Amino acid sequence: MRRNRLIIMAVASAVAATAVVAGCGDGGGAPAATASPTAARRLTVTSSAYADGGTIPRRHTCDGADVSPPLALGAVPARTASLALLLLDTDAQHGTFTHWLAWDIDPHTRQLSAGEHPRGATEGRNDFGRPGYGGPCPPRGDHPHHYVLTVYATDRRMSLTARASSAELLRALSGHTLAAGTLTGRYGRG
Repeated sequence: MRRNRLIIMAVASAVAATAVVAGCGDGGGAPAATASPTAARRLTVTSSAYADGGTIPRRHTCDGADVSPPLALGAVPARTASLALLLLDTDAQHGTFTHWLAWDIDPHTRQLSAGEHPRGATEGRNDFGRPGYGGPCPPRGDHPHHYVLTVYATDRRMSLTARASSAELLRALSGHTLAAGTLTGRYGRG
């Protein structure tokens, strides 16, 4: 559990460090090629339902309506061909648990309403075994889990089937991510 959170934190640190380096160069023109889905630019991801690091409201969990939270995105790079998103529970008992993955989202998307399916997207099969969003649902009595939602701006559309895993999505994003941003929420079931 702790190892998964450290991996996510290392990826976030790499994104931040790359953004600082890019800011010192040519004004953030072309991103450097990387072997991971980290990006040269930071994308702002927010929700009116909860602040970064805050508690995810029950409505967006298995204890409520189980609908995706409303999301707002900042400006994406001009060369963005599509957006992708990934929602992971980094504290799951048996490794990282995928709650939502979607790709080929219209690059002009700047917001999603609660429960909205991303326009033009393919929603992959989450670790509940179904396509689309599956809200936080940690075991009762566990400490609150951390749920990291990452949005990626990519320079191409993904060549993935709807059965693609989060690992396959991350491999497809490798070297094609122009910008990325995260929103982390917590949820526990007491």
